[in-house]
Amino acid sequence: MDIVREQFFQRVEQHLHTIYQGVELPIAVSELAEELITLILGDNPLRDPTPHTNRWDEQDIVLIAYGDSIINHEDSELAVGTPLEAPLKTLHRFIKEQCDHQLNALHILPFYPYSSDEGFAVMNYAQVNEALGDWQDINAIAKDVKLMADLVINHCSSRSLWFENFLTDTHPGKDYFKTASLTDDLSQVVRPRTSPLLHTVATASGDKHVWCTFSHDQVDFNFENPEVLKEFVGIIRHYLDNGIRLFRLDAVAFLWKQLNTSCINLPQTHEVVRLLRTLIEHAEPSVVIITETNIPNQENLSYFGNANEAHAIYNFALPPLLLHTLLSGDSTALKHWMMSMPPAQNGTAYFNFIASHDGIGLRPIEGLLQPSEVASLVSTTMQFGGRVSMRTSHDGTHTPYELNIALFDALQGTHNGADKYGLERFLCAHAIMFAMEGIPGLYIHSLLGTTNDYERFENSQHNRAINRHRWQESKLLAAIEEKYSHHHQVFKGIKQLLAVRKRQAAFHPNATQFTLHLGEGLFGFWRQSIDRQQSIFCVYNISSQPQSLTLADLNLINTQQWVELISNTTLDESEQTMQLAPYKTLWLSNKA
Repeated sequence: MDIVREQFFQRVEQHLHTIYQGVELPIAVSELAEELITLILGDNPLRDPTPHTNRWDEQDIVLIAYGDSIINHEDSELAVGTPLEAPLKTLHRFIKEQCDHQLNALHILPFYPYSSDEGFAVMNYAQVNEALGDWQDINAIAKDVKLMADLVINHCSSRSLWFENFLTDTHPGKDYFKTASLTDDLSQVVRPRTSPLLHTVATASGDKHVWCTFSHDQVDFNFENPEVLKEFVGIIRHYLDNGIRLFRLDAVAFLWKQLNTSCINLPQTHEVVRLLRTLIEHAEPSVVIITETNIPNQENLSYFGNANEAHAIYNFALPPLLLHTLLSGDSTALKHWMMSMPPAQNGTAYFNFIASHDGIGLRPIEGLLQPSEVASLVSTTMQFGGRVSMRTSHDGTHTPYELNIALFDALQGTHNGADKYGLERFLCAHAIMFAMEGIPGLYIHSLLGTTNDYERFENSQHNRAINRHRWQESKLLAAIEEKYSHHHQVFKGIKQLLAVRKRQAAFHPNATQFTLHLGEGLFGFWRQSIDRQQSIFCVYNISSQPQSLTLADLNLINTQQWVELISNTTLDESEQTMQLAPYKTLWLSNKA
């Protein structure tokens, strides 16, 4: 055994000892380690990853979309059924032909056969939902962009083969799912939903009470059974073979359950993430693991580990904080949060987003906003046509969990009501996100300026459906080509911002960032490239009133010529102040 393989084996074995401490395993840990290594490598060579390596740069922007966010069918009122082509082909064509090479990565939300929750109740992890396309379509996309896929690791569908086998006491699946007793004390368990945690099902060996963190159609796995771990390592290998290079670990914070605990963020969960990283990076060092943990900010940060867990974490506090900032016209909370965020170590990065297929989560701002500020977010969301999803707290009460609304609608006004600055406010939000430390994730419906889909919400009665519109391709192309439509203005404006961003070394996800102190109505930060050659001062009027910026507050080096990158204009050296119109963005750089 050469030194690299020996060290690899020892690391895997140590992870397993930590995970399964106190668990009686049917096989030796050393044997399990060898099985996992064989599964992850397949017929591929063992690789020796370089630690603390940034696998991204300022060119990386991830588009987030469902496989059928855009569908192609005949322009007929009767043609509302089967698309003329696989939706994955339509999505692929849209990115190639309409996005001007501004997007180099794509997160396709669960594209597997599913029974509910828009793909997150997976029935078969090894198949592509034939309503979307096939693995050839996935492979074709992976050749053009970096492809990100979901590893729905906490639960699967109650209609999956595994769960059907659980009901009949047959393999594989017989012992794959977490159960508990109705008499167990589950009062400490953290819940993201209001449904009962346990669901009683009839099995061949009698009634069992399966653990359902999210819904009764999404049954939680029992990772105390190493066969479950082996299944997922095999799934990861399959995804690697089909071109997946970014893995989103969905709902991973809930993975390990232990009675008399919160059953969230447990040490075993963190160790599983470390194990998966060790396995994956020795199979394919270019892969990026991103943890999806919609939890309070400090808990979320813990998934970086010591640069040995997630390569990137979803920056969940950003969407509600930025929404609060732009609705209130007060940058205080956003500024304090940014100042408190540690810079990501080399080899790790924040994954920034301000809209997604889910709602705008409120748990990440626990302790960051006052209850009255959260209440204002809730009421304004409802005023602008959104919905609010609830969760069950420890005391049994229902509290707001997330805001369900299209971001374009959420930013059509302030807490005082709708106004004329909706487009400017919306583009300002994205200009903030694109300039921040981290990798930007752009939801397709933000790129397109999609508004609330009330019809889809009414048909499904699921709050999240309001922000999951499905565009007919010809209607979409007409909308973004109509120069007076807000769809055209949003699409053009965001692509222009991205084109500027991608040329700036100071916008590298790991470039230096410092928060500026410019008063409530302005928000600003300074970025400096890793080689210290470029500085960019990013300043935003986050209010509906004009704001004055004193240039002396930026400490611009007066021996250099400064350029505003978005407008491509040179700063007048004689200027002492600049007037910023409502929601105006400045990116002032010493290098054009």
